[in-house]
Amino acid sequence: MERLKSRTIQTVILVLVIIGLIALALGGYLTPLSRYALAPFISAQTWLSTRFQAIQSYVAAPQDTARLRQRNLELEAENSRLQSEIIDLEQQLSETRILQALVDFARVNPEDRYIAAQVIGRDPSPFLQYVLINRGSDDGLRRGMPVVTSQGLVGRIAAVTAGAARVQLITDAASAINVRLEPSGAQAVLKGSTTGDLSLDMIPQEASVQIGDLVLTSGLGGNYPADIVIGQVTNLRSQDTDLFQRASVQPAVDFTQMPIVLIITNFRPVDVTPLIPTPSTP
Repeated sequence: MERLKSRTIQTVILVLVIIGLIALALGGYLTPLSRYALAPFISAQTWLSTRFQAIQSYVAAPQDTARLRQRNLELEAENSRLQSEIIDLEQQLSETRILQALVDFARVNPEDRYIAAQVIGRDPSPFLQYVLINRGSDDGLRRGMPVVTSQGLVGRIAAVTAGAARVQLITDAASAINVRLEPSGAQAVLKGSTTGDLSLDMIPQEASVQIGDLVLTSGLGGNYPADIVIGQVTNLRSQDTDLFQRASVQPAVDFTQMPIVLIITNFRPVDVTPLIPTPSTP
């Protein structure tokens, strides 16, 4: 009986102690004590976690590096592909703009018929001035046909094969074109040179020529149709003792940026050389 009472009292005391500890814990009175009691366990857990993460990183590092290298190669390949697409799109846009300009030029000059051709080669020497195009006699091209762009006169067909042709540029040293200056209406001869510069000769001394005057084909001589733009006067040389004035010309066409040209196919040059009288010999 005494034992039963003793156990009951112990149980009651234990329950009261537990209830008291719970009450103290809920009231926050045991927080400092629990902090000090759990500090060694927390430090040990932190140390173990840090070492485990270091070991895991060391083991996984080669795989991560390989994945990063592979991803880097994939991104470089994707970047190269996108760069190629951008270049292709820029080229297509440039060609579209050029073709649109040529179409507009053809609409402004409906009396002429044209064939578009791509420039596929250029003169490598400093003495000749020509380009090669990817159209030939199979496309109806003939020697002497004028070649233009939307900016102005390029030259004329000098030689033809079945699938290609050589275009003599107006800057060629062997080129000579009868031209007209506007607004004065003065006649002159446009000549090329080995350096690619254009000059005007045989300008009448009495003609009123100014820097900035427009240079057009005159149609004389039968080699080119009239009124094709060539360029502008940039420099004038005139002396009272000379029979003629001379001038320099800036061409309207940029011959370094000329991927596509137009050939005027309904113009046939006329050789007037046999009709020009030659001085009689005594």
